[in-house]
Amino acid sequence: MKLLTSNQQNAFCFVGISPIRSSPNDSSEQVSQLVFGEVVEVLEIKNYWVSIKTYKDSYEGYVDYKHLLALSDKELKQWLDQGEITSILTQTIKCPWGEQMIPCGSFIGNEQIFSIGNYQFDKISVDSFEKRGIELANTLINTPYLWGGKSSFGIDCSGFTQLIFRSLFINLPRDAYQQEELGQHVSFKDREPMDLAFFSNDQGKITHVGIILEGDLIIHASGRVRIDTLNQDGIWNEEMGTTTHKLTVIKRLI
Repeated sequence: MKLLTSNQQNAFCFVGISPIRSSPNDSSEQVSQLVFGEVVEVLEIKNYWVSIKTYKDSYEGYVDYKHLLALSDKELKQWLDQGEITSILTQTIKCPWGEQMIPCGSFIGNEQIFSIGNYQFDKISVDSFEKRGIELANTLINTPYLWGGKSSFGIDCSGFTQLIFRSLFINLPRDAYQQEELGQHVSFKDREPMDLAFFSNDQGKITHVGIILEGDLIIHASGRVRIDTLNQDGIWNEEMGTTTHKLTVIKRLI
């Protein structure tokens, strides 16, 4: 297994989850995460940290040098053409370096045995019942909130919506304010399950997003992935006895 060299411009994450940090050190803020099979553009390699830009959502940050393997331009294109998102909460794959567990939202091939560049992988445990949309969202209930997280081990509000929509082959940008720029505006009375509801702070900035369910319910990541009541004012948290998020707009993407 060969790690990156300074002249290589593309790479993929070969570990289950790799933190994307705001600065090139372990103590800096985690701003997002890479998951297995996710590809990045290599901007710079310095002192065992890689400055990267993700291909799927153009997010930039710093990743541990030891979590990435290089891809040629041809290998990158091949993988982007064939990779798909796993909607299984956890899955074990056989790698050239042994077995490892990967989380929901990872990028895998559409065959039992698949390759990323020169590396071959085998799906050891595959759940035939693949959950999509709301079914997948419900499996993530009680996943702890994690700023910058986007996996079933810890997730933030926009990471949650991005993961769910990726399972439906809709690639959303990383942050809530970016996601709000997409889709068709929907009135509160015309809302439907899988519409996205966006919420703003006192300055009018979009700071939160959730997925609308049947009736007056919404599923979102706030403290943990949870289901709360949605009304025209915002999200009513029964446990706290208050409205926790101010509704700004509802968008339909599918």
